[in-house]
Amino acid sequence: MENIIDLVNSTRVYNVVSPTPLGLAYQLSERSKNNVHLKREDKLTVHSFKLRGAYQKISSLSPEQAAKGVIASSAGNHAQGVAMSATKLGIKSVIVMPLSTPKIKVNAVKQLGGKVILYGDMYDDAYQHAKQLEQEQDLVFIHPYDDIEVMAGQATIAKELLEQLPNMDKVFIPVGGGGLIAGMATYLKHYAPNIKVIGVEPNDSPTLYQALKTGERIILPEVGRFADGVAIKQIGEKTYPIAKKVVDEVILVSNDEICAAIKDIYEDVRSIAEPSGALATAGLKKYVEQNNIENEDLVAIVSGANVNFDRLRYIAERADLGEHSEAIIAATIPEQPGSFLKFCQLLDQHAITEFNYRYTPSDQARIFVGVALSKGLSEKEALLSKLAKSFDVLDMSDNSIAKGHIRYMVGGRAKVDNEVLYRFEFPEHPGALLDFLKKVGTNWNISLFHYRNHGSDFGRVLIGLQVDNVKDIERSFDELGYFYQNETDNKAYQYFL
Repeated sequence: MENIIDLVNSTRVYNVVSPTPLGLAYQLSERSKNNVHLKREDKLTVHSFKLRGAYQKISSLSPEQAAKGVIASSAGNHAQGVAMSATKLGIKSVIVMPLSTPKIKVNAVKQLGGKVILYGDMYDDAYQHAKQLEQEQDLVFIHPYDDIEVMAGQATIAKELLEQLPNMDKVFIPVGGGGLIAGMATYLKHYAPNIKVIGVEPNDSPTLYQALKTGERIILPEVGRFADGVAIKQIGEKTYPIAKKVVDEVILVSNDEICAAIKDIYEDVRSIAEPSGALATAGLKKYVEQNNIENEDLVAIVSGANVNFDRLRYIAERADLGEHSEAIIAATIPEQPGSFLKFCQLLDQHAITEFNYRYTPSDQARIFVGVALSKGLSEKEALLSKLAKSFDVLDMSDNSIAKGHIRYMVGGRAKVDNEVLYRFEFPEHPGALLDFLKKVGTNWNISLFHYRNHGSDFGRVLIGLQVDNVKDIERSFDELGYFYQNETDNKAYQYFL
C-alpha cells in the first residue's frame, strides 16, 4: 500500500492528462439535500479514467520491455487507454477485442494507434487469446486492474479530490476488478482517514460485495452485462487484499437505478455517462435514501462516457422506473361492460404512459398499464392500495420479463400444452440471432418468441417451447454456453402470455 502512495506522488500520468473538474450537481444536490459533487473522468481524451492507469503502467516499462511492445484485452475503455498511452510513448500496441465489440469502439482504438484483433464471443475468449499472443510474440501484457502501477495511476483521481475538496465526507466509487477503488481508497485513507469510501456495484455483478461478505474471492457463475465496464466475475487477486483494508462498505444498485443516474447526470451537466460511468452516482442516491443523510459533501466518480448510441433508447425507457417515476401494473378486471371504464376512473389524474388490453373469451381480462408518478414509491403504494379495493392488481415495476419483453409484445394469452418459458442472453453481432436459433435446434416446437435489440453487446430472447422433459432440454441448453433462466413461474408470463 505504501508503494501506491509513493507511485502517486511521483506519477507520470500528468504527461497525458490534466486534472479533471469536480463540479456541483445542482439539481441532484437540491433533491438529495446534500452537496453532490461529480468528478468528471468523462472529460479525459478517451472519455474514461482508464487512461490514467494504462499510461502509468506503460510509462514504467524498461527500455527492453518497451521495445517488445504491449498487448491488452478489452472491449472498450482500457483498450483506448492502452492504445493512446503506447502511441504517446512510441510503443507498438496490440488490442484483442471480442467479436461483439461495437464498431465505434474498434475504430476508436485504431484511430489511437492500436492494432486490433477481433477474437471470440466473450471477453474471457479475448483475454485467453491475448495471453497466448503475449507468449508467442513476446509482448508485455497490460492488465486492466490487477497491477500496482495501474492502481497508482487510477489513484491520481484521489490526489486531485483532496486538492479540490479536502473536507468531503464520502466518496462513491464504481467497482469492477477493483483497481480504481483499491488505488483511490489507499490514497484517501492515508491522507484523510475520516473520509468514508463506498464502493458501488450492479446487483448482478457483486464481485467485491460477495468477497467482503464471504471473506474470499469467489467466482460469480454469471454477471450482468448492462454495465459492461464492470462486468467482472471475480475481484482482482491483487486488488482484493488492498480493498478489504481500506473500503468502508459496498452498495448494490439495479440497472434501472443506473439508468436513472444517467438521466440525472445528463440533466445536471449535459453529458451522457455510460452505465458503469453512472454507477457511483446511482449508489450515492441510494445510499442517501437508505441512510437519511443530509447536508454532507458527497462525491461520485463519473468514470466514463463511452456509451453506445443504440443503447440510449433502452436507457431512456428504464430511467423512469429507476427514478420511481413510473409504475407498471398488471390488473385483472371482469370481462363485462363498464369494468374497463371503472378501472380508468380509479387511475384518476395519473398520466398513463402505456395501456395494453385485449379481449379474452373468458370472464376475466388482464390489462397491462404504465402510470407516471410524481412522488415516487409512496405514491405507487397508495395507488396500488386504491386499485386493490376493486380489482386484483400486481406491481410489475421490478419484473424483468414485464419490462424487457411483455410491454413490447402484442396479442393475448394462449393455452399451449407443455409450454415452458426461457429467457436467454447471447453475444450480439451480425447473424447472432440466426446462430442462436441454429444452436437451439429443431427438436422442440417453438410456441413463443420475442427478441429485441437493446443496442448492447448482448441480445435478449424470450422463448416458449413445448417440452415433455424439462431436464432433457436444460441439459441441451447447458451445452450452448449462453446464460439462460427458466421463467415459466414468472407472474408476467402467467398473466399475459
